Amino acid sequence: MTATMAPLLAMLPAVGAMAAGGAGDEAVYQQRFAQFLKDPGNFPYAPMEKLSGAKAWQPMAVRADSTLDPASLAKAEAYAAAMRSSAFLVWHKGALIHAWFAPGMNAQTPMLSKSLSKPITALAVGRAIALGRIKGLDQPLAEIIPELKGTPKGRILVRNLLDMRSGMLDQGFSPDPAHPLNTAYLSTEHGRAIIDNYPMTAEPGTRYAYANAPSDLVALVIERATGRRYGEFVGTEVLAKIGAPGGTIWVDREGGLAHSGCCTYLPAETYLRMAMLIHADGVWGGKRLLPKGYTAQMRKGTPQNPNFGLGLWIGNPYHQRRGFGAPGTLGPQVLHSEPYLDPDLYLFDGNSNQVVYVAPKYDLIVLRIGATPPAPSATQAEWDNAYLPNLLIRGIKP
Repeated sequence: MTATMAPLLAMLPAVGAMAAGGAGDEAVYQQRFAQFLKDPGNFPYAPMEKLSGAKAWQPMAVRADSTLDPASLAKAEAYAAAMRSSAFLVWHKGALIHAWFAPGMNAQTPMLSKSLSKPITALAVGRAIALGRIKGLDQPLAEIIPELKGTPKGRILVRNLLDMRSGMLDQGFSPDPAHPLNTAYLSTEHGRAIIDNYPMTAEPGTRYAYANAPSDLVALVIERATGRRYGEFVGTEVLAKIGAPGGTIWVDREGGLAHSGCCTYLPAETYLRMAMLIHADGVWGGKRLLPKGYTAQMRKGTPQNPNFGLGLWIGNPYHQRRGFGAPGTLGPQVLHSEPYLDPDLYLFDGNSNQVVYVAPKYDLIVLRIGATPPAPSATQAEWDNAYLPNLLIRGIKP
């Protein structure tokens, strides 16, 4: 911790297990905490709330594409299957050209987003700006959440919740039930836990720190700015507008605040359609849903992390191994065996190597959703973040 961080931390109240959760239910919290400690990667999200979408949805028809080598598609499908994928979709030049689902899965199966939800928060904010409910990316939170006025969190800009420069504590793990990493995630009033007790470690906008807390705070921002529940707003103003199917979203209690930073269940096509919207500069069916230039902001990195924009990862600059945390910090590092063949490629990237790649130069979107790939061994190759898009780009006929 630097000397400049210490005064910010000193301003925070002491943290207790349920002090962070306000009037939250202690018994529920303790039960959730015990489940989380047992298996963090398979925490049973509950309760879930409906996330609406298009009312009359039918899965996209798969169309033949003579410009992409069938052998490359077959090889990519085999790779996805070997990596424990649940869904593998390829969209090229305006059409879904390949759709594969693991046994027991299909186009209607809701699939867990994990951090694929973070691009959803950016789309929600962009839509709220387009509707005039949020002034812009540089509006400070104190203007939307009045109780933050005069506090370090009140100086956080809306964009900082999306680009992970909120100044809040990095994501991590603690076995302490009173730690804010746990109360801000598992409390039955997790929004209040984030506001009241989640630590600030830097001045907003000065440091990149990947975490669930700032992304989860987007739900509260949307609700305060629009007067609508987060799930209803996303379902009505984003998913329904792009013809995407809905699903469910985790809420901290019945009728409580949604977890916007993770944990939605949506069919694979929904994530694909969101990528299509970004690829089309926020226009769908001839109608502008996001402000002009907003998706360009989503695809723009920051000085603190050039590889992360607004909820999106950016392919360049190239790093053979790229983590989720601040550049140079310890933590899991995802292999990129080579640079992406499209220098402008960007992607959704969530836990378990769940990815949606967008290669603008080639009008190509590639989706892989599923369980964590097998651990590398003498007979098992390591997951390679560059493999699928580059394989398919090389398979596009000139």
